[in-house]
Amino acid sequence: MGYECILGGIIASSLVLVFVLHGSESKKKAKGSAHAESNSGSIIRTSENEKHHQEIPATMDIIIVGAGVAGAALANTLGKEGRRVHVIERELTEPDRIVGELLQPGGYLKLIELGLEDCVDEIDAQQVFGYALYKDGKNTKLSYPLEKFDSDISGRSFHNGRFIQRMREKASSLPNVKLEQGTVTSLLEENGTIKGVHYRTKNGQEITAKAPLTIVCDGCFSNLRRSLCNPKVDVPSHFVGLVLENCNLPYANHGHVILGDPSPILFYPISSSEIRCLVDVPGPKLPSLGNGDMARYLKTVVAPQVPPELCASFIAAVDRGNIRSMPNRSMPASPYPTPGALLMGDAFNMRHPLTGGGMTVALSDIVLLRNLLRPLHDLRDASALCKYLELFYTLRKPVASTINTLAGALYKVFCASPDPASKEMRQACFDYLSLGGVFSDGPIALLSGLNPRPLSLVLHFFAVAIYGVGRLLIPFPSPKRMWIGARLISGASAIIFPIIKAEGIREMFFPVTVPAYYRTPPTNLHD
Repeated sequence: MGYECILGGIIASSLVLVFVLHGSESKKKAKGSAHAESNSGSIIRTSENEKHHQEIPATMDIIIVGAGVAGAALANTLGKEGRRVHVIERELTEPDRIVGELLQPGGYLKLIELGLEDCVDEIDAQQVFGYALYKDGKNTKLSYPLEKFDSDISGRSFHNGRFIQRMREKASSLPNVKLEQGTVTSLLEENGTIKGVHYRTKNGQEITAKAPLTIVCDGCFSNLRRSLCNPKVDVPSHFVGLVLENCNLPYANHGHVILGDPSPILFYPISSSEIRCLVDVPGPKLPSLGNGDMARYLKTVVAPQVPPELCASFIAAVDRGNIRSMPNRSMPASPYPTPGALLMGDAFNMRHPLTGGGMTVALSDIVLLRNLLRPLHDLRDASALCKYLELFYTLRKPVASTINTLAGALYKVFCASPDPASKEMRQACFDYLSLGGVFSDGPIALLSGLNPRPLSLVLHFFAVAIYGVGRLLIPFPSPKRMWIGARLISGASAIIFPIIKAEGIREMFFPVTVPAYYRTPPTNLHD
């Protein structure tokens, strides 16, 4: 009897406990349900951190990830086209970078075409009219071929952050552009189609945003590109950056390139009182900043090669200690056409920054994309849009690949080498450009983005090589000189052809043979 009472008590207590727990859980569910209903079902509770995850209504046409040069310019452009644009940028304070400071004349023309030329106003930007090239104590001035253009057309150099902030301010002034600080953590994919992004606001709130088209422009360190392309990133060198103050360049309003040992040194103005110096350091590792190795390297190896007019200011800049560095990356464009998504800017395609062609490529891409999207009023058919935008990847190739190939080839030619054939090629390049006239105008038109034609690039590159061979064989060829000449041609081929192959020979030289070249706007996206 006592046993039965004890057993009954245990069962009764268990039933009471279950009832209490069940009632408490029901109240929690009812409370959570009521909260979700009050927010149109867009809020769910996460079990890990007890924070709300919000899905905002899909009222935007386009989401842009990143508001650097490419993202901010794209937001302005598409916003002015009437698109509803949501831009998500990790950090909206003014960037402080040591590259992206020189816009070539071809890029400035694209800026005008986009109606953004006023973004270089009021930031103390400097006009750039060409380059001065230095080698072994000799120098030559190479002017941009601007005779056919208005006097305002030239290159522009500036603080990168000031330029970006001007474009961000201009974009955010458009009523249909929303510029928000947040970190995009991943793309939202459903059945192979990108529907939007997951991002975290600066307050830590997790949000899902949807749009028919997501354009990823999150820069050279993109963490989203892997699902949209085949990234083959090469890091041949680093730039070490300094700012020289209150000194004058030997050639005013010109970039200066010193063919130093082991690699090039650049100087160009970024304001009326500041000159940027970029020292290229080849290889994967840099001298240590912390223990003073970098300062010693700059003073003992680099300073003796700096033009005398700049040497004292260079050493003073090293002594001030504000030495910055960044890796120089190159990456051919190799996209996976993905419904609902597109890559642009450095997230998509990079080249060595020696020639300052990155912003020209990005702005050219934006002009092209704007023109392709202009006939389309509805972007919701992701599959049809993706197929149509394969045309973008095809049409951009000749211009982008020419600038990319030139950057990679020039960097390899300009770097010092103990190899006699490489030395001859480097000297031939300097002497060929020093001839002036068509010998300098053609290559500089390529460099400036004014005439980015692939065939012109190949012709001038091998013209330099043949010029170098001619120098070796005249007046009296010898077996040794003939051998060096043959190796010079072989070396030139080994420089340029792998770069062209990586860019895509067919797309670069024969885009009309690519089926996507003939794509037309889908009729179901017109209305």
